[in-house]
Amino acid sequence: MLARIRAGGIYSTHLDAKRVNGLAYGQSTKWRKLLKFWPLYLMMLPTIVLLLINNYLPIAGLIIAFKNVNYVDGVFGSPWNGLNNFKFLFSTRDAWIISRNTLLYNAVFIASNIIVALIFALMLNELRSRWLPKFYQASMFFPFFLSMVVVSYLVFAFLSKGNGFVNNNLLPLFGMEPISWYQEPKYWPFILPLINIWKNAGYYTVFFVASMVTISHEYYEAAVIDGASKWQQAIRITLPQLMPLVTVLTLLQIGRIFYADFGLFYQVPLNSGAIYSTTNVIDTYVYRALLTLGDFGMSSAAAFYQSVVGFVLVFLSNYIVRKLDRENALF
Repeated sequence: MLARIRAGGIYSTHLDAKRVNGLAYGQSTKWRKLLKFWPLYLMMLPTIVLLLINNYLPIAGLIIAFKNVNYVDGVFGSPWNGLNNFKFLFSTRDAWIISRNTLLYNAVFIASNIIVALIFALMLNELRSRWLPKFYQASMFFPFFLSMVVVSYLVFAFLSKGNGFVNNNLLPLFGMEPISWYQEPKYWPFILPLINIWKNAGYYTVFFVASMVTISHEYYEAAVIDGASKWQQAIRITLPQLMPLVTVLTLLQIGRIFYADFGLFYQVPLNSGAIYSTTNVIDTYVYRALLTLGDFGMSSAAAFYQSVVGFVLVFLSNYIVRKLDRENALF
C-alpha cells in the first residue's frame, strides 16, 4: 500500500512538473511568435490606436444623452436630466419621418446593392477575356472612391433645371417640360437609390468576384456533363456557394441600418428644404438640429438610439439566420 502511495505521489509530481513545463513552453512560444512577427504587430499598431481613439474612447460620451450639457461645467460636471433628451427627440413631429426614411432607404440600399452586385459578378464571371473583366471591374469600382461633394456636382450637372442634361436633352425627346428636381420631393426616393447603386455596387461586386474564384471548377464540369445551361449553373452552383458571403454582408449592413450616408442625403440634394420629406434622415436631422439649437444632449440621444437599434437588429437577424442555417450565422 505504501509503495502504491509513493508511486502515486511520484506520478502526481511528474504530472505537475509536466504541466508547469507545458505552461512555461506555451508562454515562451507566445513570446517567440511575438518577437518573430513584430514587424506585423508594428504595422497593426497605428490602426489599433486609431480604432481606440475614434471608436472606443468616444463611448464615454454616451452619458451626454442623459445630461443637460453646458459649456461651463463640462460633460462630466453637467447635471443629469434622465430621458428628457429622448423625449425631446421623439416628441417632434419629424421623428416618424426621419426614422421611416432612414429605415426604408437603407433597406432598399442593402437589397439593391446585393442584387445588382450579384448580377454584375455573374456577368463578369462569364467573360473569357483576360483583360475585359479587370477593365469592367475597375470601371465599376471607381465611383466608390469619389467624394460625395464630387457626386453632388455630377448630379447637379444632370438635374439642374436651367442647364441640366436631363432637362435640356432627355425630356424634350419625350415632349416633357423641364422639371425642378430640387423642388419636387416625389422623385428623390428613386434618384437616391440609383446614385447609391452607381456608387457602391462595384464595391460589393469585388467581394462576389473574389468569392467566385474559390468555387471548384469540378462543379461546373460535372454540370456541363449533365447538360446544365449557364443559367442553371448560376442558380444551382454559383449562387448557393455565394450565400454565406451574402448572409455576412447583409448582417453587417443591418447593424448600420439606422445610420445614413450623410453626404448622400445632405450634399447631393443640396440641403433643399422643399424635399426634406423624402431626403431628411436621422443623421441630417441631428446635424441641422445641432446647428440651429446647439443641443448636444439631443444629438447624443439620437446617436444612442441608432446604436441600440442597430445592435438589437444584428442579434435578431443573426438569430433568424441561425434558425434557418446555422453555418451561415455570424456567431
